[in-house]
Amino acid sequence: MLRLEDVSKRYGSTHAVRPTDLLIEGGRTTVLIGPSGCGKSTLLRLMIGLITPDTGRVFFEDQVVAPDNVKRLRRRMGYVIQDGGLFDHMTARGNATIMPRHLGWSSGQIESRLDELVQLTHFPPEGLDRYPIQLSGGQRQRVSLIRALMLDPHMLLLDEPLGALDPMIRSKLQSELREIFQSLGKTVVMVTHDLGEAGFLGDSIVLLRDGFILQKGGLRELVEAPSQPFVTEFINAQRTHLDLIAGEGQ
Repeated sequence: MLRLEDVSKRYGSTHAVRPTDLLIEGGRTTVLIGPSGCGKSTLLRLMIGLITPDTGRVFFEDQVVAPDNVKRLRRRMGYVIQDGGLFDHMTARGNATIMPRHLGWSSGQIESRLDELVQLTHFPPEGLDRYPIQLSGGQRQRVSLIRALMLDPHMLLLDEPLGALDPMIRSKLQSELREIFQSLGKTVVMVTHDLGEAGFLGDSIVLLRDGFILQKGGLRELVEAPSQPFVTEFINAQRTHLDLIAGEGQ
């Protein structure tokens, strides 16, 4: 689905992502995790073409992501950011349907797709005519997810989508997201700093540090066969969060 070959990015003297190779498998959820400043959000922005790599190439469905095709390719990618990124002057309905309206979909097509996604994300239909300030944090994230899914993208990218939510809402949305990922069968790449969340949602975990990928694999592999001492240090620092997935057979 997506492949990075020798991709790197720096800002001045800071190496946000050092030369990196990474394969994202189709139909699976890959979680990027690591300490703050490790490069995980930069890596996600490189994948979707929001920034251009200094070296290397990004391939999406065997096409190089480049300035001349990035807008077209992005229509096959859904993107959700931490605070939802909703436009305050537009209702939830307006935010969710901005792209199909831009592309000239008929009102019938738009409403049919919106109804489908409202049910999928458990968003209250009466909230569609409210503005973001009138919605809860969880509802705003649901609207952002609906917007990302409106064009039925082949891949979904989420940059710490639950990071700003309180623990109870976050836990509920984690369960709902996993159900959505499983029911849609889409390729998902998600950034988080929470190991429990990564293990709960991810089929594969990519642990980064200082712009490098240290290890890729399932949670059990990271716990039982760490590639280097920092992997164990990172896991131990978040050990209490592992209760989130204690019964999931990871």
